[in-house]
Amino acid sequence: MDEQIWELEQISNECRKTILKMIHHAQNGHVGGSLSEIDILVALYFKIMKIDPENPGWIERDRLILSKGHSSPGYYTALAKRGYFDEALLDSFDQIDSRLQAHPDMNKCPGVDYSTGSLGQGLSVGIGIAEAGIIKNLSFTTFVLMGDGETQEGQIWEALMYAGVKQVKNLVAVFDCNKVQLSTLLSDSIDLSPFSDKLKAFRWRVVETEGNHMEDISSALIRAKEESSSGPVAVIANTVKGCGVSFMENKYQWHGKAPNDEQLELALQELGR
Repeated sequence: MDEQIWELEQISNECRKTILKMIHHAQNGHVGGSLSEIDILVALYFKIMKIDPENPGWIERDRLILSKGHSSPGYYTALAKRGYFDEALLDSFDQIDSRLQAHPDMNKCPGVDYSTGSLGQGLSVGIGIAEAGIIKNLSFTTFVLMGDGETQEGQIWEALMYAGVKQVKNLVAVFDCNKVQLSTLLSDSIDLSPFSDKLKAFRWRVVETEGNHMEDISSALIRAKEESSSGPVAVIANTVKGCGVSFMENKYQWHGKAPNDEQLELALQELGR
């Protein structure tokens, strides 16, 4: 195994532990989607994206919009581990006046490129940011991370249609496809399959990969970033809800539930303490 990939896997494992501890401490937060997305975020922040944590407002930086803003624990953990702010701040998650609110706030938290919470809006904003970069002759890439349940929103498909028709450059849409949403399996709700064919019909290039396999997701994101110079690219990242903790995996009951003391201990044991 590539040494860098091994290091990224270790970072992801540490992030999973931190996510669980943070949500347990707050007794609130979306654990399932945070655990499914974390490998994607670690690959982006530690390998793929052009960023400077000491200068979060750097004009040439790559951007990331967490459109599924409720999965902020994973987002905050990745930002803290990458050095945007002190990890001690994670203990204030979801507290009154904290910089780390339940949904990301770009005016409060360093490294957050856009405030999110209302599902379905992130891709539209990402298109605007990507087009602004082209107009200003800047070379950054805009990544938008969405949940597959979120893609039931009509605004997502309007944005997909626009970006495909206009062939918006330097735009990568990443779908965290864990196939589980708030209170049901995706297959029992609005099934998106064949998802890849739908995206291609909207004139997007599509890369499909295993989103919780670090080598695969890293390679997919590198390819997507390179190909986005010619037009929009979608990365379908097939993930597992609650990935890494056996009793949370593929369970909609763990969409937005905090572990109790015993459950936290069991989860940390599975992750190697």
